[in-house]
Amino acid sequence: MSPALPKKFAFTCALLLSMGTATAFAQNATHADSAHGTSGHAQSANANQAEAMSPEDFINDASAKGIAEIETAKLALEKSQSADVKTFAQSMIDDHTKMNEQLQQLAQQKKLEVADNAMLMDMAKKMILQVRDESFDAAYANNQVVAHEQTIEIYRNEANTGKDPELKALAQAALPKLEAHLEHAKTLQSKYAEKK
Repeated sequence: MSPALPKKFAFTCALLLSMGTATAFAQNATHADSAHGTSGHAQSANANQAEAMSPEDFINDASAKGIAEIETAKLALEKSQSADVKTFAQSMIDDHTKMNEQLQQLAQQKKLEVADNAMLMDMAKKMILQVRDESFDAAYANNQVVAHEQTIEIYRNEANTGKDPELKALAQAALPKLEAHLEHAKTLQSKYAEKK
């Protein structure tokens, strides 16, 4: 067996197991709602009313999304042949690692019961890039647009409705960087769009 085979096998397994960012996000929300006794309809109403998440839920959701960003960026560093994609991917690793460290520090300071690293990685795996019949760069750019739209939504919700002043401030401080990530991802998406 060649040394590259286990990496390819692991990559293929990760892609096959992932449900795509949007699907995983919906499934996680549905699972979380059923665990908390609310229906999908109630969750839709909650989303429309932009109700505050608990500090634990915000940290768990934001951390899992951050891990997904980091892991897909690692794939981009490995698979992409484009310098601009690799530069963007490295900035995703750097920025989301820093954001996750800040989230974990606040969770520890506040003695919040949040998911451990294994649980967060499991949540993140459901959001990891799914490549279909498109180039890696196009798939990665498309993934990053969707992922950042979802991440911005939870950070904006926390910034606007959060009850914890420190988490609210962290979310407000992170939004400009996340919005810059989204704009950069949209630029890459336009550049690498599949020609039909």
